[in-house]
Amino acid sequence: MNDLLSLAISRFSTYHYLIIAVNLVLMLLARPILIKLGLKTGKRQFDFQVNVMRGLNLALLTAVCYYAFYSSNNQDNSLVLKLISILAIMYLAYLASNIASYLTRRRYGKINKNAEGTQVSDTYHSRMLTLVISTFIAIVALIATIRIAGYSSLLEAGGVIGFIGVFLALTQAAWAPDIISGLVLLNSDMVSEGDLIEIDNPPLLGRVFKTKIFHTVLIDVVNNHRVMISNSILRSYTIHSLSKFASARGLRERLVFKIGYDTDSTAVKKMLNEAFNNACESSNGKLDDTHPPEIRVLDAGDHAVDWALFYYTKDIAGLLATRQHLIEQVLDTSIKHNISLATPRTHVVTRLNGPRD
Repeated sequence: MNDLLSLAISRFSTYHYLIIAVNLVLMLLARPILIKLGLKTGKRQFDFQVNVMRGLNLALLTAVCYYAFYSSNNQDNSLVLKLISILAIMYLAYLASNIASYLTRRRYGKINKNAEGTQVSDTYHSRMLTLVISTFIAIVALIATIRIAGYSSLLEAGGVIGFIGVFLALTQAAWAPDIISGLVLLNSDMVSEGDLIEIDNPPLLGRVFKTKIFHTVLIDVVNNHRVMISNSILRSYTIHSLSKFASARGLRERLVFKIGYDTDSTAVKKMLNEAFNNACESSNGKLDDTHPPEIRVLDAGDHAVDWALFYYTKDIAGLLATRQHLIEQVLDTSIKHNISLATPRTHVVTRLNGPRD
């Protein structure tokens, strides 16, 4: 055992010890490094990125140790050196791509403040610059890998690059539309991280959590869970950005109530105004009471009149709770004023036994 240890120590040079020490440090600091680079998103995805970084370090350590022990064999020596060089290029390309993404996001990204603290999200400029830099790094790493692998002639190198190009061309329908749609969404500034958006079909009220290269993650405000939608599909939807106000008053919301024809319009307006004032007093400033509500008739149907209550709010984070609170106040006030919110049935249903109300 001591002889084997002495042999191992004699085979390792200062250069080997330096590489091993650097890889061990990078393996231990893989998680803090990725957190610093702003890559801590989902737990499963983040753990995968940490494992990729540590796996490359482990592969480098194994190759270096093998090279140090069996350096006397020239053939093995050449193969292992190529393997070490390729692994080093892959690791450096992966790290350089993440560092470039971090620097471009810090320089051209958008600063958002939320309950989790200050975060920097991608914009059109940061995403585009990141794609260009990452593509350049990938091309340089690919060319270097091809040369190290022994494909030195132009024909051999062109064959490898051509194979990769054909593969990307055949699969472009699966990834190109999502990348382009993601850039379009970021450039439109309609789906920024932290914004509250509403989709008509399928109906969804969600907060934008992350805008990725291939998909967008939304938080369903109603059911409190995450929804993943590919960028190309999200772009085809009709998106209402509730966080982008059209005026300084804030978001103009509308609540519709069906009230029968037997109720006087003056009584309806008085009831809705009183309900709005009660909601403003008990909402802790979530409702904007500086602007009076607008009460309008939307439609006069066969069974009831559609009365609409328009109001303004700037508390987008609590939009759903504000809606529910105001509806509750309208219900309580309608009972107080003896005004029914139930849609009356005024038509006659014909039965086999005769007419029946």
